[in-house]
Amino acid sequence: MTYEALVPGILRRRYKRFLADVELADGTVVVAHCPNTGSMRAVNVPGCRVWLSPSTNPARKLAWTWELIELPRPDGGVALASVHTGRTNAIVEEALRAGRVEALAGYATLKREAKLEGARLDFRLDDPQHGTAFVEVKQVTLQEADGHGYFPDTVSERATRHLETLAAQVAAGHRAVLLFCVAHTGIRDVAPAAHLDPRYAETLRRVVEAGVEVLAYGCRVDRDDGRPAGISLDDRLPVSLHRQLHDAGVVD
Repeated sequence: MTYEALVPGILRRRYKRFLADVELADGTVVVAHCPNTGSMRAVNVPGCRVWLSPSTNPARKLAWTWELIELPRPDGGVALASVHTGRTNAIVEEALRAGRVEALAGYATLKREAKLEGARLDFRLDDPQHGTAFVEVKQVTLQEADGHGYFPDTVSERATRHLETLAAQVAAGHRAVLLFCVAHTGIRDVAPAAHLDPRYAETLRRVVEAGVEVLAYGCRVDRDDGRPAGISLDDRLPVSLHRQLHDAGVVD
């Protein structure tokens, strides 16, 4: 997925869930749309550089959308994280159609927003030989102080319901896959955030035992003359179902 002429700024604050004050290079403070309904734990960091996409649509109330944030890494470098959860499925769809998700390659058709009884999942893949696979995508941007990635970043009953829906598809004879799209270039593995949502972590372990598959892929952000120019799914990352974060350290 490509970006169109992103503009840098400094994050001043995020408020009312969907709004963010960003200071541009000329000192002007603009209000940007924050397309993220979550807690944004660890990626809502005032003082960090962010990247905004502009809009010329006169019907829009806000002319700017917050796309990315730059976060300091322990090695002195910078990690880029996408805060725009609406981009996630497009990133994954692009990779699925290109066959870059090896574990899900070879299906003849792809349908977005697969409607099921009382639920909806992100993708349905069908093939005469491979059968049907349902895929639910979750964006991961939470990197805790231990350096590892976690999901969710707060209690999420909706995410837990999606796990139950995936398990129901396995029971019905289909393939069901949870795909973590790690939209943070500093995260190199993923675990359920039992320290934030123990019910989600317990449910994930249970549905995996029932046959739900879990995949995680990182994202690569390409730059053009220093400016982020595009984001795409990158390498497969490991998933640990039993990692627990403690004040004193990490126990695997």
